[in-house]
Amino acid sequence: MQKTVVKREFIGKVVSANMNKTAVVVVDNMKMNVKYGKRYKVSRKYYIHDEKTAARPGDEVKFAECRPLSKTKRWRLVEILNKNQA
Repeated sequence: MQKTVVKREFIGKVVSANMNKTAVVVVDNMKMNVKYGKRYKVSRKYYIHDEKTAARPGDEVKFAECRPLSKTKRWRLVEILNKNQA
């Protein structure tokens, strides 16, 4: 009997693509304060593996969880959803 592993996927915006085969992606989420009900934005950076170095700053990308590739990289690029026009 095999275990099926559900791999998480996120959509975010590329902030930096200066490293070799690596891009930095920011994912923004809205959270709500339990007591007061105020909503606030929480951002998190992810280091993703970009084999073809196709992602550029400003691109909207989809990335998924994978095995650890380095000390900080545990995500890989699935597809580029929107290219930056600038």
